[in-house]
Amino acid sequence: MQEEKEFIKELLNPKTQNQAFQKLLKEYQKPLYNHIRTIVLNHDDTDDVLQNTFVKVFQYLNKFKGESKLFSWIYRIATNEALTFLNQKAKINGVTSETLQNKTIDNLKADVYFDGNEIQIKLQKAIASLPEKQQLVFKMKYFEELKYEEISEILGTSVGALKASYHHAVKKIETFVKTN
Repeated sequence: MQEEKEFIKELLNPKTQNQAFQKLLKEYQKPLYNHIRTIVLNHDDTDDVLQNTFVKVFQYLNKFKGESKLFSWIYRIATNEALTFLNQKAKINGVTSETLQNKTIDNLKADVYFDGNEIQIKLQKAIASLPEKQQLVFKMKYFEELKYEEISEILGTSVGALKASYHHAVKKIETFVKTN
């Protein structure tokens, strides 16, 4: 924790800011890309959201109070940016976010950055049928292998509620896969 406080000081100090931000990018770019990609699915959209996330982190770092881990705070920003992006894109296209997700899933086969098969596409469709909170919990636990405690900090939800959400998500996905 002391290391994190020192790192935040480096990020806020104009003399060490550039070097510290490069370190932050190096450490968080790939995991954040993967996190955002599980939410927005499309590579180009993920890059846009990732860029917006780092802009917001840089912009609001001086407001970070250290009440959570830096990791959790940055992931919360990334999650919110991804969800906002999806909602705005759906609104612009005049569709629901679920319709937008299904359309994006259908386009995954043509995405050169997607290396999945039909089973992965079916899994994505099953996930898209879940309520937003269950989608997030399932993706963070299943794809990113985050611990419930980490997800709890990121989403601001109790571990017990997360476990219940994950359990319900798994049951709904199993039903979806069996019936479709």
